Amino acid sequence: MSLEFSSVLFTTTSGGGASVADFKRLHLPTCTAARPSSPSVRVSVSFSSSTASFGRSFSRRSNSSSSCVVCKASKAVDQVKEVKEAGWQSLVIGSETPVLVEFWAPWCGPCRMIAPVVDELAKEYAGKIRCYKLNTDESPNVAKEYGIRSIPTVLFFKDGERKENIIGAVPKSTLAAMIEKYLEA
Repeated sequence: MSLEFSSVLFTTTSGGGASVADFKRLHLPTCTAARPSSPSVRVSVSFSSSTASFGRSFSRRSNSSSSCVVCKASKAVDQVKEVKEAGWQSLVIGSETPVLVEFWAPWCGPCRMIAPVVDELAKEYAGKIRCYKLNTDESPNVAKEYGIRSIPTVLFFKDGERKENIIGAVPKSTLAAMIEKYLEA
């Protein structure tokens, strides 16, 4: 039997135990879960969106009274959009709004560390700046044009002009200070 669900998080219990749940309704990508009917239950869940994938398997015995979360996502909407060479001129250089661009690659560990920080800043400064990420493996010409030799590198553009760059996985306060400096000017 295959179950399909979206927009709901849930827990399961068995063995006559009560389930207490306090969930908020979230808009999540559609998930499918395969649940065989046997004393030992194995649930596999996976979903994907345009920016991320998630897969997880859970096993437990049917006489267990513990809960397990089967589908969980904290961010259904990604504030940081991907920019490629084709859209660079219109989205970054031609933008009337200041733009923060994170140069990254999927194999880069520090890039994965700074990505949530950039996501937070994109949400905090929504409407004041635009945030993009550029995969240097897919758009090497833009990276070469701006002299990107180390990743992650964050560039800040205002009125189509590069104002500042920060190299490495830096704290949120460092990036916020850079943004504030150019928003006040």
